[in-house]
Amino acid sequence: MPELIILGTSFAIPSAGHDNSHMVLVGDERTVMIDCVNNPVERLAGANLRPGDVSDIFMSHLHPDHVSGVPLLLMAMGLNKRTQALNLFGLQQVNTAMQAMLDFYDWSTWHDFEVIFNDLPEDELTLALPSNEFNIYTSPVKHFIPTLGFRIEFTGSGKVLAYSCDTAPTPALSSLAKDADVFIHEAAGASLGHSSAAQAGEVAKEAGAKELYLIHYPTGEYADDEAILAEASEAFGKPAHLTQDYMEFEF
Repeated sequence: MPELIILGTSFAIPSAGHDNSHMVLVGDERTVMIDCVNNPVERLAGANLRPGDVSDIFMSHLHPDHVSGVPLLLMAMGLNKRTQALNLFGLQQVNTAMQAMLDFYDWSTWHDFEVIFNDLPEDELTLALPSNEFNIYTSPVKHFIPTLGFRIEFTGSGKVLAYSCDTAPTPALSSLAKDADVFIHEAAGASLGHSSAAQAGEVAKEAGAKELYLIHYPTGEYADDEAILAEASEAFGKPAHLTQDYMEFEF
């Protein structure tokens, strides 16, 4: 049964117990990271995974709290003598920038496996990665640089997971999260390119999501968990939840 493991939950400033927001989808045939930050080897190890288990990485957008760990993960893969090709998915400008970042580190001298860059369009509900266990769709959301949100449909159970990524409220979220069994929505606060917990609740209610989990929320010295949960729950019309690092969802 496929499962989603939350590897980090914090907004842009991580704290003890809360890494920057990213996650990994584990199936029998593929292991897919959605964003890759900071110390991915340690994060994967905490989920009983190794760098070599990862088959695909989706890069939602080009902010360091979402993709800074890609070069480090690729280096670990090379040092572990990986031979299997690795798929990277992102908007064209994200892939171009990541290639430049890897070239900066002269990565061709320390890896012996193929890295395939897959350019994704800024179109709603693009089927980015079909597989026997799940289909991953992407849609553009409303951050202050081009950013993708995700919808994952599980073929065996028929369940649906949606992830807003970093975004202000936008009509695209309603179709992205339509009737989702689990909707993971950011709650960094109502500012440019982001959403408050109340806005997350409103979007989840409008989309008809069954459960709402908040991510990318303030942690550490900025935390106010009770307040954001109350805001989201009131707007959603039923209890909302906070994601936690290493929380698992089975689909």
